This record gives sequence, C-alpha cells and structure tokens, in this order.
Amino acid sequence: MTELYRNPLAGPEDLDGFRLEGDGAVSFPQGRLRLESLRPPSDGQAANLVLWCPQEFPADVRIEWDFWPIREPGLAIMFFHARGRNGEDVLDPGLAGRTGPYEQYHHGDIDAYHVSYFRRMWESERALHTCNLRKSHGFHLVAQGADPLPGVLDARGPYAVRLDVKGAEITFSVNDLVSFRWEDDGSIGGPALAGGKIGFRQMAPLIGEYANLRVSRH
Repeated sequence: MTELYRNPLAGPEDLDGFRLEGDGAVSFPQGRLRLESLRPPSDGQAANLVLWCPQEFPADVRIEWDFWPIREPGLAIMFFHARGRNGEDVLDPGLAGRTGPYEQYHHGDIDAYHVSYFRRMWESERALHTCNLRKSHGFHLVAQGADPLPGVLDARGPYAVRLDVKGAEITFSVNDLVSFRWEDDGSIGGPALAGGKIGFRQMAPLIGEYANLRVSRH
C-alpha cells in the first residue's frame, strides 16, 4: 500500500478546501471533527448535509477513518468515487447546486458509490443494523451486510472504518470485521466507477465525530 493522503481532522486548519453542503456546523471539541446539522429533523431532507474532501483519488484505493457516534437517531454515509456524470470534478461549479437533500446526490448530475453505516434513523433500521452500499446515478442497492456498531449508549470508539476498492471489488469493514464484499460487473447502473472524490454525509439529528482520514493506493 502507498499512502496518498492523510488528514487528522483535528482542527479547523485540517478542513482547508473542504466543502460543506447543507446547513451544518463543524467543530473540534475533542480534537476531532464533529459534524452536525443546524436544522431540526422535522425539516426532512433539507436538514441533511455532506462534507466533501477536496482531494481527487484514483480507482484502486483503501479509505480509512475513525468514527464516534455521539447522538442518534440519524444515519452516516461515505460517498466515494464521486464525479460529475460527464467526468467532471464533483465540486465543479458548473454542476447543479447541492444543499443536502439525498435526491440531489443519487438522481442529480453526479455518479458515486455510497455506503451507509450507523443506520439508526428509522425504527426498522434500529431493529436490524445493516450497512448498505448503493450506486448512483440511480438509487441502486447493490450490497448489504451486518453493522457491528453499537448504539450511542454503549459506544466507546473510536471505530476503525475501512473501504477497500480494488478493481471492481468493494469491501467494507469496521474494526477489521468485514460487513460486505461486492464486485461491480457493470450490470447495475452502468460500468464500475473509477476514482473521484470522497465525502461524509449525515442525516439529522445525528452527531458524529471523525478523525485520522487516510487514503492509500492498492
């Protein structure tokens, strides 16, 4: 593995160049990035937010970060291999504006994979904890696996979250426990996506904390 990017996410200076979409707040009360919405969950999708990392990454990568759930309910997502539908940078000002509602991301003018973990928004999600992988454009649920993360009451953290993308195979794990593996053969939503940006997404009222973002090349 060759390290491509490392960011401790420990203070405001570590977010230089990052872009926040939606009405959110970033802070560092524990020396790590805390992300939360400024809007009540009653605002629905308008209360949700995405924080994009400005770095562009190649196709075959390992993406790692530490995660602490602070307040639930809510939901956390990592976007990866995100680009405009015509290959543009996902932060290109020529793309349609995005302000947090999920539809702008899965049926807008970008392509991306998105893995949702710590899915605690709805009663059905809290009854059976899973991690879901979707592929967009479109809202294609392509893989699902068990989510080992405890609820906030029992969470101690940090939880080591890892995404491995090697060729067309995607593997997601928490604390080295594999949740799912899936190979994108191009039969769903077009050819496998290859490279682009990553972004943290949260569904209000979740408060999550993040640290030690690393990306390496396979």
